[in-house]
Amino acid sequence: MAEAQGLMYCGHPLRRAGDLIYYGSMADKYIIMMQVNESEDYKDISLAKRVSIQVQLTSPNLKSRDRVVRSTEKGSMAEAVEIAVIWLERALSGKM
Repeated sequence: MAEAQGLMYCGHPLRRAGDLIYYGSMADKYIIMMQVNESEDYKDISLAKRVSIQVQLTSPNLKSRDRVVRSTEKGSMAEAVEIAVIWLERALSGKM
């Protein structure tokens, strides 16, 4: 089943649900989950100050804690997305 076209980044879907951001397709073996753990207000917007990143297996047969393959934390959304792109490409190519 094909996913509906939405926001794409570097050829992969990017979805947001509150403080969680998912990068990648559930049809693939791996997906990236980013969670904004801390943010700060700047003028009239909220900027991510601390973001957790996880490479996760998409298998529905695994418990959520068993899906995590690799994780880290970064100090901005820009750094988190940069790592997410690299890690997802490595995971999908079998180099992780």
